[in-house]
Amino acid sequence: MTPSLICFFAWALAANLAAMIPSKDNHWTRAYVLIAAGIPLLGWVTYQNGPLIGIICMAAGASVLRWPVVYFWRWIRSGGRGKAGS
Repeated sequence: MTPSLICFFAWALAANLAAMIPSKDNHWTRAYVLIAAGIPLLGWVTYQNGPLIGIICMAAGASVLRWPVVYFWRWIRSGGRGKAGS
């Protein structure tokens, strides 16, 4: 197993543990930190293991961070206008 996959599994474990701890801001601060750490990690995984494993890891990360992905998808579909529709 490559070091990038070991780091990815550690990231996934940390993400699941962070989700279990109660939070006043609905875990958004933790989600931002996980996204900031996960994007370069995903690039490293893809570089070392190929695009198929990279896509699998991206799907696993998206399943852990599903609400940021849902809100991002809604923002993309609205044309990037935001909540007020400006």
